Amino acid sequence: MFPFKRTKILATVGPSVDSYEHIEQLVNSGVNGFRLNFSHGTNDERIRQIKWIRQASHKANRHVAILQDLQGPKIRFGDLSVDRLDVKAGEMYQLAYDADHDGSTLPVQYNLAEKVKTGETVYLFDGKIRTTVTDVVDDTTIQVRIENDGFLMSRKAINLPDTDFGGDILTEKDLADIEFGATLDIDFVALSFVQSEQDINDLRQLLLGHGSNAHVIAKIETKAAIQPETMEHIVAVSDGVMVARGDLAVEVGAHMVPIAQKEIIELCRAHGKLSIVATQMMASMVDAPSPTRAEVSDVATAVMQGADTVMLSDETATGSFPIETVQAMRSVILYTQDHAMMRATRPEPDNDRTSRRNAIAYASVTIADELDADIIIAETKEGGTAANIAACRPHQPIISVTSLTHVAQQLALSYANRSFVRDDGDDVGLALARELHADGFFGEQTSLSVVTVHGLNPGVSGGTDTIRACVIE
Repeated sequence: MFPFKRTKILATVGPSVDSYEHIEQLVNSGVNGFRLNFSHGTNDERIRQIKWIRQASHKANRHVAILQDLQGPKIRFGDLSVDRLDVKAGEMYQLAYDADHDGSTLPVQYNLAEKVKTGETVYLFDGKIRTTVTDVVDDTTIQVRIENDGFLMSRKAINLPDTDFGGDILTEKDLADIEFGATLDIDFVALSFVQSEQDINDLRQLLLGHGSNAHVIAKIETKAAIQPETMEHIVAVSDGVMVARGDLAVEVGAHMVPIAQKEIIELCRAHGKLSIVATQMMASMVDAPSPTRAEVSDVATAVMQGADTVMLSDETATGSFPIETVQAMRSVILYTQDHAMMRATRPEPDNDRTSRRNAIAYASVTIADELDADIIIAETKEGGTAANIAACRPHQPIISVTSLTHVAQQLALSYANRSFVRDDGDDVGLALARELHADGFFGEQTSLSVVTVHGLNPGVSGGTDTIRACVIE
């Protein structure tokens, strides 16, 4: 069988790859989706980049996903009056909204006084400086005590692991970006600093109100979100989950992140939802042409845990070796999947309808294994059938066929999926398989053992009810 990576690659677009030529190279090197980080860049840049991505995807004859990553309440310092401000344990500082740096008064870009409480922990400079809130001074100012020596710099991030934002995680910038993104060819919208399932429901309603069919990705990076019951509720109402390990490590402690990652991937598999593992997967390749052994092990672990997608951030956005990084990650994925087989599991049903669909998905994977089938074909309208087959983690490639282009693009990040767009009709999956086989898509083998999953009423969402096995000569 031809090389076919089951865990997909999501790459962040940034200055290092801000050209059509680079985007095309990334697609040809194995990128299945692109992340547009709305914390940076302009709307004009996004329009241009999306055009390049779709052009490169069309040229490669392969659907590619586009993910809009909202900034969320990413709280940062404003501009300090010095390049570096040295601080010592025991010193007191005031963090003031929209203020100027004046002695012990430091400017922040968010009104912390509306949210924080005395005694809560506040981390400064991406977790490097720990402080404790000693007083809410007034409507726009809090006072903190420095707990360790270090230094601060302008516009560095502030983390508040103990603070309850009360559902207020969409900023004015986010709302504007959501409205703008709804006018573009966006497949996923990732919500930062999710604390509850209501955050996901609120974003979904906003997207629907703007006429967007984008799927919602919950970024797990807060202490509230990894509470067991809360986490499962978030997974259940989301279309997918991103393990945002950078901020999560600051919020809960780095020692908790590996177990949280494993649990989130398992929950996503159980509910048939997309799982994305992100942050510093190959961070050394920002400056070096080869990954470290620890980074290779990190990627391989995510593959062995059954992640749908692994993500590159600075490695492709600002790194010196973006293409080499993707190639290295692809090599790790292919080798790992070939030497550490996943065990098929049945997704848990959310209701009677998904129970039937999950049973059919698991049965199709079981039959494919028993018959040593070469591929599984999923005829899917909205992508549910293909996603549930993927959740079972089959060894075979899943060839998904849908009549909706945006569904084919969303499935580009789904485990083991290769999606195609065809008009609804009887036996459209088998017709596609015969076409691909004749074109040599599956390599040089003379016959192809196929398991197809479809409905008796083509094009009807939720109508999957039939499994068929056959051989294509």
